[in-house]
Amino acid sequence: MNAEAGYYKNMMRKGNSKMKKIRENYNHTIYACYIGYITQAIVNNFAPLLFLVFQKSFDISLNQIAMLVSINFGVQLLVDLVSSVFVDRIGYRVSMLMAHLLAAAGLVGLYLFPMALSSDFAGILLAVVIYAIGGGLLEVLVSPIVEACPTEKKEAAMSLLHSFYCWGHVFVIVMSTVFFSICGISNWGILACIWAIIPFMNFLYFCRVPIPVLVEEGQGMGIKELVKSGIFWKLFLMMLCAGASEQGMSQWASAFAESSLHISKTAGDLAGPCSFAVMMGLSRAFYGKFGETIDLKKFMNISSILCVASYLLASLSAVPVLGLVGCALCGLSVGIMWPGTFSTAAKSLKRGGTAMFALLALAGDLGCGSGPAIVGFASEAFGENLRKGLLVAIIFPFILLVSNLRPEHRDAIEVSH
Repeated sequence: MNAEAGYYKNMMRKGNSKMKKIRENYNHTIYACYIGYITQAIVNNFAPLLFLVFQKSFDISLNQIAMLVSINFGVQLLVDLVSSVFVDRIGYRVSMLMAHLLAAAGLVGLYLFPMALSSDFAGILLAVVIYAIGGGLLEVLVSPIVEACPTEKKEAAMSLLHSFYCWGHVFVIVMSTVFFSICGISNWGILACIWAIIPFMNFLYFCRVPIPVLVEEGQGMGIKELVKSGIFWKLFLMMLCAGASEQGMSQWASAFAESSLHISKTAGDLAGPCSFAVMMGLSRAFYGKFGETIDLKKFMNISSILCVASYLLASLSAVPVLGLVGCALCGLSVGIMWPGTFSTAAKSLKRGGTAMFALLALAGDLGCGSGPAIVGFASEAFGENLRKGLLVAIIFPFILLVSNLRPEHRDAIEVSH
């Protein structure tokens, strides 16, 4: 009995030591943030795989589907706006825990709410609103937490962090495709509940990891101070266009591959949104590895030009293979836009704090909502022609390029004050 008691005591001691390491090791914080972005990828990219299923099974129009996308990012936008006020008050940990619970609840609700409510569309919409609140909180919190961690090569670390959104996107597409092939797409609701396990498990992880603070309380720039800065508004516009350039293609890639390129659901998901996400992830991982030797501004400018070309190729090419190449190249081109703008902001506005990240996330989500919505509405106006809808979205990478080419000497003077 004494030997057995000694064994269990030793196991408890090891367990306590391991828990202590988690509480003190910022690597675990970064790992949890990686999973946070995988959760964000699930929230934003699982439902788009089901757009045509929703259209056929629930008799939902393209306009209503476009509304789902807009509501998703619109709610995230509102969360971005109000979080700049309450996140610092309730703390990063509580906010992050709320984000994961809401994401899990919304994913489960995607399956349950249409059955519980009289309107299928209302049920889906309610689920989208719930997980969008969680997604908005994640967008505000993950980047500043990683930026605050005591790590070197901040720009590279930020790009690597955002690459996990891409790997999460790929993971969602591949595993969903495998599930649909084995179990049938009619069982998509079960898969929604399975995906909810990831944010719930990360909720438990975030209960333990250390959470650093980007700027000490009272030392960060307030909203009033930020909006007086010229460089902030340039960054705001760039982030808006980054979100629109990314999601304008990403949200419609599956439907585009099926309806416009006339390939199967499985092949369309793998060759369309999956190739987009892989290329976006490779772009971010590449900069995460070699960012120290690459000029960020030049890299973003080249990426913007490539993005314009990729939209042209996808929308104008009469050859399906070239259309898919356009989707993939778009993923490669937009990879640096979002994390690159965050890194530029962190370097230019060092006291930006939570308010800056929240407002930039708001801009990004405004772009994420408006980009796909404009593609959807334009497609509807042109007789449900997604090619022409995607062609309209070319304006976003063009505006980002022009904004990034703007000289910064005046902004630098403002920031120094």
